[in-house]
Amino acid sequence: MIGGYFVVRKEWPRRVLQYFLALGAGYMLAVAFVDIIPEAVHLGGDQAFLFVLAGFFLVHLFEHTLAPHFHFGEETHLEEFSHQHAQNTVLLGLTIHTFFDGVAIAAGFLVSTWLGVVIFIAVFLHKLPEGFTVASVVLASGQGKRNAILAAGLLGAATLFGVLLTSALQGQLKYALPLSGGVTLYVAATDLLPEVNREPNWRMALLVFAGVASLLIMQHLFHF
Repeated sequence: MIGGYFVVRKEWPRRVLQYFLALGAGYMLAVAFVDIIPEAVHLGGDQAFLFVLAGFFLVHLFEHTLAPHFHFGEETHLEEFSHQHAQNTVLLGLTIHTFFDGVAIAAGFLVSTWLGVVIFIAVFLHKLPEGFTVASVVLASGQGKRNAILAAGLLGAATLFGVLLTSALQGQLKYALPLSGGVTLYVAATDLLPEVNREPNWRMALLVFAGVASLLIMQHLFHF
């Protein structure tokens, strides 16, 4: 909702948005490879890799069938979203995407507080661009500022729903955790990094490495 708020209140600097994307990309890749996938294998054995793959391509399917006409974090063009149908497909696609964010957070906390916290931070780092994107789409399609904020709020509600549903189905954790690992990999590798690569400068590359390093440093300092 904060991302949506800045869209309706004032122009959000694209460079700052790109910085969030770069930091989030590095951090999320580190979370997936260092924490989520190893823990998923520990719980479910080698079969966990099948569910990592399933989570990766599940989000790929949703994004390319329900919301194929937008790029994560990219500036929105009025002509691309002049129809209500385009707005609805983007909103639905992002809602499903954020639902799996909630699944990842809950699955992490069900394993350990440490894993839950690092996944929560990873999700938080790309929530601002998500709110920015959906609010921009709503405004570009001719809707008012109130609807833009409500759309951003819907993404937050979908995340909470993913948390509640996963918490209620704790017995399926060995499936939920690798699925969330696949989702995390997809977001970092196909949504965030391509947007980062659109801005080829050393600061963006440094922030990606900083995102990776931040997790490793926290793991060294706080992981007992």
